[in-house]
Amino acid sequence: MHRMNSASAPGAMQPASELESGTRSSSKGRVLAWASWDWGSAAFNAVMTTFVFTVYLTSKAFGGEDNASAVLGAALAVGGFAIALLAPVTGQRSDAGGRRKLWLGVNSAAVAILTALCFFVFPRPEFLLLGVSLIALGNVFFEFAGVNYNAMLAQVSTPQNIGKVSGFGWGAGYLGGIVALLIVLQLFVQPAFDWFGSSTQDSLNIRLVAVFSAVWFFVFALPVLFAVPELPRDAQSTRLGFLASYGLLFRRIKAIYATSPHTIYFLLASAVFRDGLAAVFTFGGVIAAGTFGFALPQVIFFAIFGNVVAAVGAVIGGFLDDKVGPKAIITGSLVGLLVAGTAILVLGNGNYSFFGMRWAGTTTFWVFGLFLCLFVGPAQSSSRAYLARLAPHGESGELFGLYATTGRAVSFLAPALFTLCITLATPLVPAGQAQRWGILGIMVVLLAGLLVLLPVKSPAKAPIAVVPAT
Repeated sequence: MHRMNSASAPGAMQPASELESGTRSSSKGRVLAWASWDWGSAAFNAVMTTFVFTVYLTSKAFGGEDNASAVLGAALAVGGFAIALLAPVTGQRSDAGGRRKLWLGVNSAAVAILTALCFFVFPRPEFLLLGVSLIALGNVFFEFAGVNYNAMLAQVSTPQNIGKVSGFGWGAGYLGGIVALLIVLQLFVQPAFDWFGSSTQDSLNIRLVAVFSAVWFFVFALPVLFAVPELPRDAQSTRLGFLASYGLLFRRIKAIYATSPHTIYFLLASAVFRDGLAAVFTFGGVIAAGTFGFALPQVIFFAIFGNVVAAVGAVIGGFLDDKVGPKAIITGSLVGLLVAGTAILVLGNGNYSFFGMRWAGTTTFWVFGLFLCLFVGPAQSSSRAYLARLAPHGESGELFGLYATTGRAVSFLAPALFTLCITLATPLVPAGQAQRWGILGIMVVLLAGLLVLLPVKSPAKAPIAVVPAT
């Protein structure tokens, strides 16, 4: 299928989107190599920022759960500002310079290095700032890498299977998280045998988790760098200086709004709800430990089951995406997230009796926490597939840079509301119970994203943007 690009000569038929162009190849080998990056990224997403290292950073060793959680939220908000400022231009320049793959490798290496440096975060309050700074900076480079990685989706898929490929990638990420967490559990947290890395003195075992995560991510990020070809170079665009690239960016945003306004509307809507999705994972392990009393091994067991459920949700959502469209998948997922999150907030860690059966607080988190995992994957996968369908030919990196920027432009929302709700609740609730109210801030962000998304057209009904070359 080809659509007319009005920037072309009259009567000429050219691919209107990168997805429809001849630059993509959906061979199984390339899809597997591309998904390997998602598999490896779980070491940063699941192990470092969700279920192990941030739980370590928000423990009593760093000054108490409530204070450390607030500091972590503030650091992530600062990192989000840096991403918002830089992501679209870095994506634009990697597209134009034919360096999409190169910058994926550079940024992935930076993430691996910053992750390894977390080994030096000792369990004392004076190391809290170092720890949250490394995690926040790692998030910055991870997002930069993600801009190029997501842009490659159009190179390894077709209009007929893009939902499945995107869902497969997310599913690989979740399954990679399961394997990585099992290794972490068996070698470091609850070691199956005695070795120097199992020592808990100065939390050596947890600090070594950071080294393991760095190696895991780096190794599995390599295949895509060999399997997917680099983009052709646009010599005219690469002559632009860095600051001049912002001028081109603004002209292109204006052109996108004029020729495909619903592309901009989706970027704005997804910015809001994706910030809520990120917060679910970022603060999920923190809430499990601080509010529901999960010990670290319990957090990891929950993470393993949660990743299984999330992988299933992402794969099923990917198949449905190609049949009913990404908007329906995203909308349904956000509704499911709101229901599950509200249940966790309302029920909390109390004990209840339903139909003669006792319902403990840990049961609440297991049941509704797994429902959260089920719906996060499809929402993330279909958002990526939604935008890839609308990316103009040769502009996927820039558009996914805008995707990162619009997301990170409001990325302060969920961490800030999480922190604000904890702060407001602290003097009103018993000691140690304020953290649960951070959930309310996340739910507000998800609801706002859903409301903004509802009037946005699906990709099938929205035209591809026509953008100026320079």
